[in-house]
Amino acid sequence: MMKRIFSISLIGLLLSHCTTPEKSSQENAISETSPMKEKVDIYKNVKLTTDISKLSENEKQMIPLMIEVSKIMDELFWYEAYGKKDSLIASLTDPATKKYVYINYGPWDRLDDNNPFIEGVGPKPEGANFYPTDMTKEEFEAADLEGKTSLYTFIRRDEDGNLITVPYKEMFAEQVKRASELLLQCADLAEDEGLKNYLTLRAEALVTDNYQPSDMAWMDMKTNGLDFVVGPIENYEDKLYNYKAAHEAYVLVKDKSWSERLAKYAEFLPELQRGLPVADEYKAETPGTDADLNAYDVVYYAGDCNAGSKTIAINLPNDEEVQLAKGSRRLQLKNAMQAKFDQILVPIADVLIHPDQRKHITFDAFFANTMFHEVAHGLGIKNTINDKGTVRNALKEHSSALEEGKADILGLYMITQLHKKGEIEGDLNDYYVTFMAGIFRSVRFGAASSHGKANMIRFNFFNEYGAFAKDEETGTYMVDFDKMKEAMNALSEKILTLQGNGDYEGVAQLVAEKGKIGEVLQAELDRLSEQNIPVDIVFEQGVEVLGL
Repeated sequence: MMKRIFSISLIGLLLSHCTTPEKSSQENAISETSPMKEKVDIYKNVKLTTDISKLSENEKQMIPLMIEVSKIMDELFWYEAYGKKDSLIASLTDPATKKYVYINYGPWDRLDDNNPFIEGVGPKPEGANFYPTDMTKEEFEAADLEGKTSLYTFIRRDEDGNLITVPYKEMFAEQVKRASELLLQCADLAEDEGLKNYLTLRAEALVTDNYQPSDMAWMDMKTNGLDFVVGPIENYEDKLYNYKAAHEAYVLVKDKSWSERLAKYAEFLPELQRGLPVADEYKAETPGTDADLNAYDVVYYAGDCNAGSKTIAINLPNDEEVQLAKGSRRLQLKNAMQAKFDQILVPIADVLIHPDQRKHITFDAFFANTMFHEVAHGLGIKNTINDKGTVRNALKEHSSALEEGKADILGLYMITQLHKKGEIEGDLNDYYVTFMAGIFRSVRFGAASSHGKANMIRFNFFNEYGAFAKDEETGTYMVDFDKMKEAMNALSEKILTLQGNGDYEGVAQLVAEKGKIGEVLQAELDRLSEQNIPVDIVFEQGVEVLGL
């Protein structure tokens, strides 16, 4: 067998350190004169809590175990995103710089196109730490390696310098074994049979890299009060190919009353799919109808979802076979969503939305726009119509940004259609104006974020269609509702066609032309910065915060 060279000892050392810097000691207090304080301040501190009185005694015992597993996922993501955490942290003396490194899981600013914020640090590798930094795309594509495009393998070099694959289960053998044991302890405590089955299968998946059975089991959960999204899931971190999944975790407490309000929408998916504004061949797939919508309070974030801008809704699983068989689950993270609405979206609207339209900025519209974004991931097409394989593989590094753009615009399309049917209440204009304010919020995530790039494309596309206009007297924007509907349908058709064709060159051109911040948009973003409006949130979280 060819000898494999990789640093298991490094990963073991990583896990001896806590996931967040200690905040209570005086030596870690952030100085007002620190040159990094301004960067730290673009994140607003938010406590992640929920009403634990509604939890059973077993559930109260499960949450600390889930948090321990989450901390392991956090350290695995550190390795995937950067690799040399210990030496980096040890080299820092300024508390503000150290905090910003923890927020970004490395020395590159995720809200500033991954530019380095520490002197002497070079550009972030497009493939993060999933591939050798000296590997070229030509070398990778010429290599005959089983599993090289797998979600769950690292690419490394052997002692002769040849490329090899290293499965996650081998690279992280000690860590996933411990996480698996903790998950089995959770399963023993679980009172809900669906949750017990999922946790048991997820524990096995961590040590086998076979996640589909547990994804299926996760889809079958209906009556659980707790949820735990955990493992290597999203592939945003791999900007070289979008092949490799990064580790993350969310510990979730279901809001049952809100979940009941949302349950009815999944049944409309097949009808909405048939009505998509695109040629029939691009909507021939039938979305799974066994999908459900739920609202949760999130009480712990770790790993990929905690890096830079924070996720406020989840659409999983990503496995196309599971999606076609069972659909997907959409989890709305209500407490995190409320924090972003109050601390970020409302202040943005006060600066950039015309006074006559600010009444249309509502939390219900923000919640619905976010929710239907996740629902819309299930619409459209997962496999190309011309035998180029899955959309994700055909579009490679551009797939994530286009998929996020699709979900945004089809989410608004779904709201429009359901409002016509009387299934969504309120003024439709609320959803459009709140959507417009949301573009200004999300574009601040920068081009390094798939969500940020998707919003840049949409801003520029909408601008060309006249979907909004700037009132020079007030310096604020007004939505033209009719033109916004036209732009919505046109962009929906364009994205779905590019995806269905697996048109890599066409997507690359769209990103190059519209996936950027022009002078006008940059001026508006500068105004938001001058008003000290935070870009995103950072969490105070854990067992003590919850009072467990």
